[in-house]
Amino acid sequence: MSLKSIAAKIFANYIKHQTNRWAAQPVVTQQKVFQQLLKQAKDTKFGRDHYFSKINSFKDFAQQVPVRDYEDLKPYINRVVEGEESILWPGKPLYFAKTSGTTSGAKYIPLTKESMPTHINGARNAILNYISATGKTDFVDGKMIFLQGSPKLTSKNGIQLGRLSGIVAHFVPSYLQKNRLPSLETNCIEDWEDKVEAIIEETLPENMTVISGIPSWVQMYFERIYQKAGKKVGEIFPNFNLFIYGGVNFEPYRAKFENLIGRKVDSIELFPASEGFFAYQDQQDQKGMLLRLDAGIFYEFIKADEFFNENPKRLTIGEVEKDVNYVMIISTNAGLWAYNLGDTVMFTSLKPYRLIVSGRIKHFTSAFGEHVIAKEVEAAMGEATKKFKFQVAEFTVAPQIDPEEGLPYHEWFIEFEKEPNSLEELSLFLDKSLQAQNSYYKDLIIGKILKPLKITSVQKNSFQEYMKSIGKLGGQNKIPRLANDRKIVTALEKLQK
Repeated sequence: MSLKSIAAKIFANYIKHQTNRWAAQPVVTQQKVFQQLLKQAKDTKFGRDHYFSKINSFKDFAQQVPVRDYEDLKPYINRVVEGEESILWPGKPLYFAKTSGTTSGAKYIPLTKESMPTHINGARNAILNYISATGKTDFVDGKMIFLQGSPKLTSKNGIQLGRLSGIVAHFVPSYLQKNRLPSLETNCIEDWEDKVEAIIEETLPENMTVISGIPSWVQMYFERIYQKAGKKVGEIFPNFNLFIYGGVNFEPYRAKFENLIGRKVDSIELFPASEGFFAYQDQQDQKGMLLRLDAGIFYEFIKADEFFNENPKRLTIGEVEKDVNYVMIISTNAGLWAYNLGDTVMFTSLKPYRLIVSGRIKHFTSAFGEHVIAKEVEAAMGEATKKFKFQVAEFTVAPQIDPEEGLPYHEWFIEFEKEPNSLEELSLFLDKSLQAQNSYYKDLIIGKILKPLKITSVQKNSFQEYMKSIGKLGGQNKIPRLANDRKIVTALEKLQK
């Protein structure tokens, strides 16, 4: 065992001990975060506008500070972007993480000197908890790669801005610099396809032990390696045994990954966003990710089926239940207050608090009142791939409201890597699985409001071509699993020859 491996194990046990301490007292931990956030921001423009100095409880906070999304908070954020100080958080932010919003155009999410370390420590602690839980440390001596956005930064009113993954690339600790790939030059390549080819050239001769990124884009990297070398990824990288991912559910990709690699590898799921690093998988044998309650973020939760009510009840961590779909609301040490992240979550454990990302509050199919969410379609697909032994590259679901004949239905657009023997059997299985999970959908099928779902098979690389056509190929971009309209699938239809 190398010195680096020994040091990693000692540090991992220390971090695990710290984690256990705050996880054992979740309500107290969150209350401390809540009070500290209010204290630090009481003299900001937002704090004065919302009377932070007079807030003594969460009830006071909920009365004074309404839930807002980015568009609602934009008047304050615009002033920060223009260079004003102490608007949402004391002083100026260190960076803006620039993201592409669907309704607001470009979004500028502030990253402060207080919030930036929580992003870095979140990724670090995820790996250290893995070491503590498994005892595995050999990977620390190999090469590690994260398929990410360009680290090139620009400046806006004296504040640097870029993609979050590109900003984080500047904070890789010194003890990992020699292990890190790709090179800065390769990482700065803007064209995603050119970048993947350059990454392959750099990584093929190396001892790769950790590979991380959004599954769909890592899959593209693996496929190109196989095409180039004619070997499974696991043969080329015999010591590759840890895959780290976030952003989407891995299960629909798992079978394809194991085929491309040639064996199973351990994985760690992360829940990062520009707005904060919220959770990570802390145990290999437990479902869900540990919610980071001590990381400068105060959490609220609103039941998803009540979210669009006039005055939905806002819950704190001590009030949530397992297996309920919640919209997650955050207040952070980057100056986001009662901010609707847009993600929906479900708790899989309350001791400690572990959760899964169940979807997006705006990404659902409910053209007929069924409110089908991403977790349900992904669970159905996961069950189906195991039963029928097929592989999926990508898929999305949209309603067909006005078919040429017969009843309306859900249409599943699927890009297969390996097709099942019968699409008809598959569609029936998926439909029954969806009915079992969603009583509203079942009632619509039984009541003959909808007919069972239909599968449309699309050509290989259709989803990549679609993402390329809208300028979102690669990086941290991902396909929505569900939509309430047919914009995406109409574009996919046009790509079919």
